[in-house]
Amino acid sequence: MAVKNLVIVESPTKAKTINKYLGRNYKVVASKGHLRDLPKSKMGVDIENKFEPHYISIRGRGDTIKELRKLAKQSDKVYLAADPDREGEAIAWHLSHLLNLPEGEENRVVFNEITKDTVKEAFKSPRKIDQDLVDAQQARRILDRIVGYSISPLLWKKIKGGLSAGRVQSTTLKLIIDRENEIRNFVPEEYWLIPAVFQKGRSSFDANFYSFKGERTELANEAIVNDIVSHINQEEDFVVTNVVKNERKRKSPNPYTTSTLQQDASNRLNFRTSKTMMIAQQLYEGITINRTTIGLITYMRTDSTRIAPSAMNAASDFIKSEYGNQYSQAKGRANQSAAGQDAHEAIRPSDVTLTPEKIKDSLSKDQYKLYNLIWSRFVASQMSDAVYDTVRADLTQNEVVFRASGSRIKFDGFLKVYSTDSKKDNYLPELEVNDIVKLKEFETNQMFTQPPARYTEASLIKVLEENGIGRPSTYSPTIETLRKRYYVKLVSKKFEPTELGEIVNSVLSEYFPQIVNSEFTAGMENTLDEIEEGKREWVGVLDEFYSSFEQDLKKAEVNMEEITIKDEPAGFDCPVDGHPMVIKIGRYGKFYACSNFPECRHTEPIVKKIGVTCPTCHEGQVIERESKKKRIFYGCDRYPACEFVSWDKPIGRDCPKCDHYLVEKIVRKQRQIVCSNCDYAENAE
Repeated sequence: MAVKNLVIVESPTKAKTINKYLGRNYKVVASKGHLRDLPKSKMGVDIENKFEPHYISIRGRGDTIKELRKLAKQSDKVYLAADPDREGEAIAWHLSHLLNLPEGEENRVVFNEITKDTVKEAFKSPRKIDQDLVDAQQARRILDRIVGYSISPLLWKKIKGGLSAGRVQSTTLKLIIDRENEIRNFVPEEYWLIPAVFQKGRSSFDANFYSFKGERTELANEAIVNDIVSHINQEEDFVVTNVVKNERKRKSPNPYTTSTLQQDASNRLNFRTSKTMMIAQQLYEGITINRTTIGLITYMRTDSTRIAPSAMNAASDFIKSEYGNQYSQAKGRANQSAAGQDAHEAIRPSDVTLTPEKIKDSLSKDQYKLYNLIWSRFVASQMSDAVYDTVRADLTQNEVVFRASGSRIKFDGFLKVYSTDSKKDNYLPELEVNDIVKLKEFETNQMFTQPPARYTEASLIKVLEENGIGRPSTYSPTIETLRKRYYVKLVSKKFEPTELGEIVNSVLSEYFPQIVNSEFTAGMENTLDEIEEGKREWVGVLDEFYSSFEQDLKKAEVNMEEITIKDEPAGFDCPVDGHPMVIKIGRYGKFYACSNFPECRHTEPIVKKIGVTCPTCHEGQVIERESKKKRIFYGCDRYPACEFVSWDKPIGRDCPKCDHYLVEKIVRKQRQIVCSNCDYAENAE
C-alpha cells in the first residue's frame, strides 16, 4: 500500500506519539537508533586517505533497513525526524544514504518537544540536513575510534585483556585518581571551635567565638583557646556591642540542563545518571494521559538554559493565577549557557498547566518523581526571588567577642514550589546595642581539617561540566564504562579507583599525557563546537590531532613495558585439585581462582561473611550478596541447598517473644533491632 508521507524517527514510542498527531497522510516508523556505524572488528578509518570512515550496516539491523527501503520507495516524500542534536543529525544523514534520498533535499524535521502544535508546526518548514552538525558528530566518532582502537590493544598486550582507553573516559578516570591521591596525601590540621548558647529573656540562641582583643583570632591550638577561655566569666553578662540588620535576596534558579538535572536527581532522588536519562527519555517521547499521548518535557540532552518566549509567557500566566502577581518575575529568566552547543531550550515541561499532581495517576512512581523535579525547577526559574531578613549581633565581655547570626524568610518567592534545602529559619531574639545577654553555656571543641571528599555521581558530573570535559550525552556512558571495566567501584555511593584503574591511569599518564589532560579534552570539545558552527574543517582538526598522537603511539609501542598484575594468595586450597587458591582481577571485579589454571578452572566468588550462622539451616554462614541492581542482601553460603535470604542483616540472636531471628533495620535514620516475624523491637546499641 502506497504511503504519501513517510516519517522516520528513532524510537517506537516517539513514532507512536507523533503518528497520532499527523493524520492519515503520514506513516511514522522507527529506525530504532543508528543503522550504520564503524565496524567493531577493525579501526574502520582510512587515516592515510583524509580519515575516510568505512561505515557498515550494524549487525542485526538488516530487516529494519530492508523495511525502511521498501516503505521509502512506496512514499511520495520521506521526512527524517530524528532528535535535534548532533547524534540525531548523523542518524538522519546515514538514513538519507541508506535510502538513496536526493542530496540537498529539504527533508529534515526537528522539534524540541513532542506536542501536537509543535510537531505540526515543524512539518511546515523542513530543512536540509545540516552537514556541519554531521561533520561535528563524525569528527567526534572518528577521534574516539582512533584513540580507543590504537591504545586499547596496547593495554591488552602490556597489562591484560579486556581493558580500554578513551578520550573522555581516560580523562575522567584521572580526575577520580587525582582526587584519591589528594586524600592519601592529605595532612590534617588542628583547629578549635568555641560554640556557645546565650539567653535574652526567655529566648535562647546560638553564637560562636569571633574575635579577641579587637582581632580575629585563629584558634589553632589548645593554648590559644585556654587563653581566651580564661577571659570569659560565666557569672558576668555579655553586652551587645554591634547589630547589623539587612535584607538578602536569593535568586531563583535556572531551569535544568542535562548535567544539572543529573546532579539534582542523584542528590534528591538517589537516581543513577543512567536511570535519570532513561526516565527523561520516556517523559520526552510521550505518556498517555486521558487517552491522549503527549510528550511531557522538552528534549533532555541540552547545555542550554534558554526558554522560549511562549513558554515564559505561559509560566507567567500560570504563576499569577496559582500564586499571585507578586510571585511572577517582572521579566522571566531566559539565560543561555555559555557552553551551550546549540539552540536547544532548557529542560522544561511542555505544558506548565499539567502539574505533577494532576497527572500523577498516569505516571509510574519514578516518572512522577522526575517530572515533579523538572516541573518545579522550571516554574521556580520564572518566579520571584526569595527575600530574607538577616541580623548579625556581636556579644562582648572582657574583649572576647561572640557573633550570632540569624535569618528568616520575609517573602518565600520561588521557594513556594522549589525548596533548595531543609534549613529552617534561624531566629534571633530582638537585639539592640547595649542590651544585656546571659551566657548559658559554652564548650571548646578540638577539630581537624578533613580531606576532600571522593566524587559521587553528582559531584563528578559537576566537575566534568565545569572543566568542559565531554557533553551531556557522554556523562552517563562514561561513568558506566569505568565501572564495567572495573577501573573504579562505588563504595557508599562514592567512586574509589581500583588497583587496575590506577595501573591503567599510570601507564596512560606516562605515555599519552595529552589523552588524560583535562585542558586538552575540554579544548577538543570547543573545537568540535567550532566544526558544528562551520568555523573549522573536520579533516584538518583530525590531522592536527593525529600528528602528535602518532608520535606518542610509536614511543609507547617501543618503550611501554609489560606489567604483571600479581595474584594475591587467598589463604586456602582449591577443593578440586588441592593447589593454592589466588585472588584474580576480572572484568567484574576480584574473584578466587585456582593457581593451577588452565589445568584447573575452578573459581569462586569472593563473599563477605558477617559472622552469623544461617537461621534456617543452622549449618551455613550468612554472607553479604549484591543483587543485579547493586542492592545489598543476605543469604546462606550453602545456597542452593539452603534458600535463606533477607534484605535486612541478621544479627545472630533470636526474638525473645517468638524465637524467629532478629535483624538490623534502619527506621527513621536510626538503627533498630527488630524481629523478622513479629512486632518485637529494641534500640541498637
